Amino acid sequence: MSAELISILVLVVVFVIATTRSINMGALAFAAAFGVGTLVADMKADDIFKGFPGSLFVVLVGVTFLFAIARANGTTDWLVHAAIRLVGGRIALMPWVMFAITGVLTAIGAVSPAAVAIVAPIAMGFAAKYRISPLLMGVMVVHGAQAGGFSPISIYGTIVNGIVAKEGLPGNEIVLFLASLVVNLLIAAVVFVVLGGMKLARQPLDAPALVRTGGGGSSEDEPEEEERVSLTTPRIATLVGLAALVVAALVFDLDVGLAAITVAVLLSVVWPETSKQAITQITWPTVLLICGILTYVAVLQTMGTIKWAGDSVASVGAPLIAALLICYIGAIVSAFASSVGIMGALIPLAVPFLLQGDVSAVGLIAALAVSATVVDVSPFSTNGALVLAGAQDVDRDKFFKQLMVYGGIMVAAAPPLVWLALVVPGIW
Repeated sequence: MSAELISILVLVVVFVIATTRSINMGALAFAAAFGVGTLVADMKADDIFKGFPGSLFVVLVGVTFLFAIARANGTTDWLVHAAIRLVGGRIALMPWVMFAITGVLTAIGAVSPAAVAIVAPIAMGFAAKYRISPLLMGVMVVHGAQAGGFSPISIYGTIVNGIVAKEGLPGNEIVLFLASLVVNLLIAAVVFVVLGGMKLARQPLDAPALVRTGGGGSSEDEPEEEERVSLTTPRIATLVGLAALVVAALVFDLDVGLAAITVAVLLSVVWPETSKQAITQITWPTVLLICGILTYVAVLQTMGTIKWAGDSVASVGAPLIAALLICYIGAIVSAFASSVGIMGALIPLAVPFLLQGDVSAVGLIAALAVSATVVDVSPFSTNGALVLAGAQDVDRDKFFKQLMVYGGIMVAAAPPLVWLALVVPGIW
């Protein structure tokens, strides 16, 4: 049995054990990375450690720490009320507001995880307060980020169009952008209806208040409500810090994790008691899970498993079937790794049969881009991990499984649908 096949089978075993024995999948993945890396791939420990996603670790810790402070000092409460006033009290519009905000951020140049890191904690806090499905809100945020993710001036769009130009393939920036925008918009609309979005239109604005007062509201609650929505000094400082985080990520292209943890530390210096409360809110099991899985995927990439799978698909005689398989590989691997990294690996692998002209290069590249990004709601991807980390007042294991199931549905359904729409017609 080849080393590449062994590494894939081990990944399957990790999933099975984690699901049936309730063991943290990240811990299992670290053990698998050590076993496969040293025994199968003859890798040194330093080579395995190189695959540890240090930047993602800092993003998860920094962002969850900062927004835990915001939650502890009431800033998120204030933001929720501000959002409610913005949409005139129509709660049903809030998931779409979050979708639009993340879409605009990525379309104008924000990296998708950066946009999600900024919006997801606020969105998930709102979902918890107004009893909106956390899965609905998280999915809307991630699909919003991907809807704008391939604009001609976006990070993803620039990278993919650059790869296409480098490989001498025909490209169409507008088709790429519109394909991602339309697909994510349609998926968001379906999810909104299926997960109860239409019912939100009938939900009373003061639902949380009714719960607190047993259904009635009284004058005794008014001072508490006024305190929750007023701007205090810590809340103003936190809002300034959040604005600084946005500017740092979008304008100066600074690392989101390092910027977030810096803002959190500055707030902690001034208000240490809030910091002590917030530090316990960092979702360490989630951090372990994500970092472990991505470390194992990095081992697979180092030992050539990803390239081996891509080469196997490229050797398929029927170009249309090969195109579908490439989309599936992009979706499956991207659910656990960098979307752009996967596209950067698979587009060059597809060059030989794309140049033959049997398959539309524009259509396949758009289909691959969409396939590799709509799955990013998976809890193993950066965006899905940020949604999971930002969820409030939920059974985290249950929510993790919901995200995993939804990500699995996207992996199974998205590639054939975009393949039928973008590749098979051959009109692009």
